[in-house]
Formats: sequence, C-alpha cells, structure tokens
Amino acid sequence: MKLKDKTVLITGGGSGIGLEAVKQFLAQGAKVIITGRNQDKLDAAKRLHPSITAINSDVANQDDAQALFAQVKAMGGIDILYNNAGVVGKPLNLGSPSAKHLNDAQNEMNINYLAVIRLNNLFMDMLKARAESAIINTTSILSYQPINLAPTYSASKVALRFYTDSLRQHLALIRSKVKVFELAPPAVATDMADGIDAKIMSPEVLVAKLIAGLKADNYTIRVGDAKAIYYLSRFIPSLAYKLVNTAKNNSTLTA
Repeated sequence: MKLKDKTVLITGGGSGIGLEAVKQFLAQGAKVIITGRNQDKLDAAKRLHPSITAINSDVANQDDAQALFAQVKAMGGIDILYNNAGVVGKPLNLGSPSAKHLNDAQNEMNINYLAVIRLNNLFMDMLKARAESAIINTTSILSYQPINLAPTYSASKVALRFYTDSLRQHLALIRSKVKVFELAPPAVATDMADGIDAKIMSPEVLVAKLIAGLKADNYTIRVGDAKAIYYLSRFIPSLAYKLVNTAKNNSTLTA
C-alpha cells in the first residue's frame, strides 16, 4: 500500500503508540488527523507536529463519533482509518464479586470493540469511494492467550480479531477495494503496560513494523512476542498461557 499523500485518521493519537504513529506516518508523506478525549494531550501533539489536525472526540460516544465524521468529511475525508484507541481496567480478581467488574468491562468493550465497529460503519462509504484505502484495527498478543490481570481487555481483543477477519472477508465478497489490516502488538512501553511482567517493546519499533506491513500489504501484522504466542497457542497452548500469566502477574490481582 502506498502511504505518501494519504490522509490518515488515528484514534487515541495524543500519546503512546498513536503519537508515535503520527510521527512515522508524517515521515512517509501522509497527512494526519488525530482524535482523543484528552485536550491537553491533543494540544501537546499539535505542538510537536504542527501540520496535523487534532479533534477532541470520544470514540465510545455516538454523538462524538457522528461529529467527528462530519468534521473529517468537511475536510475532504480520509484514506486510512487507524483504530488505535484502547483502554484496560485495573487488575481485579473475578472471584471477589464487585460492581467494578461490570463497570470496567462495559467501558473496555465500548472503547476497544464497539467503538471500532461504530467508526468503521461511519467511514465505510467514504473509504469505499477512494482509489486505495484501508482500515487498521489494533488487536493484541492477548487475543491469542488471555491474561488474568485483564480478562475483559483480553476478551475485547479476541472479539476485535474475529470481527477484523470477518470484515476483511465480507469486503472481499462484495469486491470492495478497502484493505483491512490487523496489528497485533506485544506489551508496549505505554501507560497500559505499567505493572505487567513481560518483555516490553518500544512504540518506535512497533510502529515501524506496522508501516512496513502496510507497505507490503501484509494484512495480519503480528509483532515481537505476539508472533511467538500465536504459534505457541496453536501447538502448546498450556505453555503459551503460562508465559502470559506469570506468577508475578497473578500475584497483583486485587479484590
């Protein structure tokens, strides 16, 4: 896929992986729009990269999503929708009943899964009208093996992986040219990985792998340990589970 002169919308683009993606897409000659809920982070990203457009929007909110679509359409539209935004709840022990389980689960599913479907639906006709376009959905190493620290986050990424596969096949059946990419990262050095016992990858390396995968039309981009856990989960699932759920990770579960 050609990235030069493409317009990319990155959700959760104000920090972490999203902010690094801004830098690397710009280096490829793309135009970048970012969105997120934290205005301070959006402002900081704009100061770092003055050429971008930053729009405050909550992808989990229907009205915000509609307003975002209207703004992007008025600007001329996009060629690539990069669904990067995601959240993970605090470690909880499901064996200790708590209302917080449900509250966290609803928030994680809304942002990590349902919001992706919402935005894809809103932007689909726009993307179909482009000569070359793409959707990038960010799943996770945890879509292959769940981590006890984040059960609903893991489940949301499994759901997103199956949805991504199905979306790609459905678009092929209707002969749409929209490309559907899955990025499956390992643990990455962002706030979401704080406290996790795992080998941590830098956002710079992850996004470089994403860019290379896009340019090569590699529709499933498994990076680092995500690739190893994918194969182990198929052939030695018990080992894959133990590698993800270390004794140190399990010891941090709370009521």
